[in-house]
Amino acid sequence: MGPLLDHRAPLHFIGVGGIGMSALAGILADRGFQVSGSDPRQSPVLEALGRRGVRVFSQQGAATIAALRAGAGTPPLVVISTAVPADNPELLAARQAGLTICHRSDVLAALINAQPSIAVAGSHGKTTTSTLIATLLAATDQDPTAVIGGIVPAFQSNARSGRGRLLVAEADESDGSLVKFRSSLGLITNLELDHTDHYPDLEALVETLQRFAGGCGSLLANADCPVLRQHFQPGAWWSIERCDGVDFSALAVEEHGGGTLADFYENGELVGRFSLPLPGRHNLSNATAALAACRLEGVPFAALAAAMRTLRSPGRRFDFRGDWAGRQVVDDYAHHPSEVEATLHMARLMVTSGRSPLPKTPRRVVAVFQPHRYSRTAEFLDAFAAALALADSVLLAPLYAAGETAIPGIDSQALAGRLRQLRPGLPLQVSATLDQLADQVARRSQPGDLVLVMGAGDVNGLWGRLQALAQLKPPDAPDAPPARLAA
Repeated sequence: MGPLLDHRAPLHFIGVGGIGMSALAGILADRGFQVSGSDPRQSPVLEALGRRGVRVFSQQGAATIAALRAGAGTPPLVVISTAVPADNPELLAARQAGLTICHRSDVLAALINAQPSIAVAGSHGKTTTSTLIATLLAATDQDPTAVIGGIVPAFQSNARSGRGRLLVAEADESDGSLVKFRSSLGLITNLELDHTDHYPDLEALVETLQRFAGGCGSLLANADCPVLRQHFQPGAWWSIERCDGVDFSALAVEEHGGGTLADFYENGELVGRFSLPLPGRHNLSNATAALAACRLEGVPFAALAAAMRTLRSPGRRFDFRGDWAGRQVVDDYAHHPSEVEATLHMARLMVTSGRSPLPKTPRRVVAVFQPHRYSRTAEFLDAFAAALALADSVLLAPLYAAGETAIPGIDSQALAGRLRQLRPGLPLQVSATLDQLADQVARRSQPGDLVLVMGAGDVNGLWGRLQALAQLKPPDAPDAPPARLAA
């Protein structure tokens, strides 16, 4: 498993409740490592880690480091993520004690590099694609290990400890650390500029992904992405647009709000047909990538096609939270214009086709969006406005800074201004707080609506606020029901 991981040395994760950190901690505990972690937040993830043998501290400070060192024969290896600030008191105490400190990507690299692995990278669709690959492998008796940046419905976890040959991992490009990975198969879903706090331009992002690709035994890439076609030469391409000149393709036979029926081709030859219960062309591309990766690993198509019928999106990817006063509330992690556009197109397909994976087919789409980071919002202000214009009504949450310093003139009001210029008649409201946002949902939505909550910040807590609001008073009637958009 590499020199970094030694069963004689315990590991301690600062911020163990994070989606990436908890996955690693759980897998290592399952593999017999002595694992501990700290996180002041209470969550089901931490409770699950405790059941798997991880010692969890609720405080982050020097006392935790002292407790770990007391009576320990071997000092712990301390694992941090990019989210742990340099002035974190526990990190400072670990440095003062002379403990070895490494980034979570180093631990993930040690796992990826130690066995045959599939690492999924790209700007959009990483979590969904890696979820689909891991789910298909598990359903076809491959018993994979998986380290995913979201909750996989089939596993009810973001991690799975398998005994099979393969490991599936999501390779996050946000901080450039994925260049450490040496996977046997690398997969890139698509590339466009994002994480402008780390990458000054698209060229820098492309260069990082080229380094990632160079470290893979072989590469599978999306032929429908112009950036990938221009800058990469993979061992295999996939497409949902054409079957000529690509190794794997899926061409839609029927598309509606409940999913897609498609024909699957290999090297231009029809292999068979599959039914995907996830609507939207972006999900068809993700599923085609997953099929291609599994086929490259030798899994029979017939078994994969049967398993496709049971696929579900990971948590926070068009995640149905429940019915609230006749409105269906869905939570989604979309925080880049392309993701917002794809998610709204999928929701619109449910309205226009009359078919949906939700309990009821929605009649309108109310987009609730929280801009994430000043740098991203400034870079893509017009693109966000264009994407949100696809909704019937838009409610904007206050911008989530994610620790960034404010940029003058960049906030949710600025985004609203661009949106009003682009589509003057669109019902639009900006809220100053999340409590005010919940009140606006009650006032400006109506029964039959799909309330689509999008963002990577704290807007995912809106569902809890809506439930609390309903206990205080019944939802108000909508101020003025806006006209439904034409298909």
